[in-house]
Amino acid sequence: MKKVAVIFGGVSSEHDVSLVSAKSIIECIPKERYEVIALGITKDGRWFKYSGKTENLPNDKWLDDEKNLTPAIISPDRGGKSILLFNDNLVEKERIDVAFPVLHGKNGEDGTIQGLFQLAGIPFVGCDMLSSAMCMDKAVTNALADSVGILQAEWLGIKRNEYYLNTEGFNKKAIELLGLPFFVKPANTGSSVGISKVSSKTQIKNAMQQAFEHDEKVVIEANIEGKEVECAVLGNDNPQASVVGEIVPCNDFYDYDAKYIGDSQLHIPARIDDSKAEEIRAAALRVYSSLGCSGLSRIDFFIRNSDNAVLLNEVNTIPGFTSISMYPKLFEASGISYSTLLDKLITFAIEKWS
Repeated sequence: MKKVAVIFGGVSSEHDVSLVSAKSIIECIPKERYEVIALGITKDGRWFKYSGKTENLPNDKWLDDEKNLTPAIISPDRGGKSILLFNDNLVEKERIDVAFPVLHGKNGEDGTIQGLFQLAGIPFVGCDMLSSAMCMDKAVTNALADSVGILQAEWLGIKRNEYYLNTEGFNKKAIELLGLPFFVKPANTGSSVGISKVSSKTQIKNAMQQAFEHDEKVVIEANIEGKEVECAVLGNDNPQASVVGEIVPCNDFYDYDAKYIGDSQLHIPARIDDSKAEEIRAAALRVYSSLGCSGLSRIDFFIRNSDNAVLLNEVNTIPGFTSISMYPKLFEASGISYSTLLDKLITFAIEKWS
């Protein structure tokens, strides 16, 4: 039986979402095939093996269950492929066969922990260090998409120091190139954290300040009037694309509250014709390949109202796995159950890194 370390939490603005995703994953991994080791990271970066009930994961209640917490880290020693457990001044090794990171956002989805896995020689679910880093950084993703001819919204990127050296000049340039409204986004966050929709010149500075609270680099993108659609991709060398889903946000745009708190509508399959769905599936596979993705990603697009064009929105290399998340729902609609999907992801990880 393979030992799978499910790693959750993390020093990220998406810490709480990670806990809910991890709960679903741990509960649904086929227990006849895998032994699960739960490895949690606190908001301040402490690591623990957690042996208690998964129902305690949401809202960090697992941290109150002290009798089931053991300080632990992943060993970078390639010969061990193990977790180091610290018990009463003694260090024990627990070997693992594969890591399953469920760390949304910074320090989990951006190549940092993937680098640790690669250094340690531990097979892991999802994209490698380089593709994770590229997909996490919206400016890098957009630049690479432009370079290979993938359609997307007009955009600008800027660093904090550059912006404050020429605030008025940049604001003017953004309006001239992108028009109003436009979106201001931290380059390296997920779940729409720190994103603002700007409808007037007077709103730009506050939106930029809010984005710079989350990252030193910001991306500004033109507003696209159209449908928001998503496609899940699974696999390594011969990936498969799911059916296409559609999101109707309950708010002005698909922000954090619309994703996890509000009453946004999901349509699976999307309310589009078959030829457009095939176009999006093909585009998703092209993006996946162009950015070097493996294992899994959810790729989001717009279908622009004015000309029905398909435009890339963003790539999520560790998409949500909660009970309401689109990635598992899209594959469920494609004939792959949640548990089977997890089994496939672990299998692809072992195949890629072994």
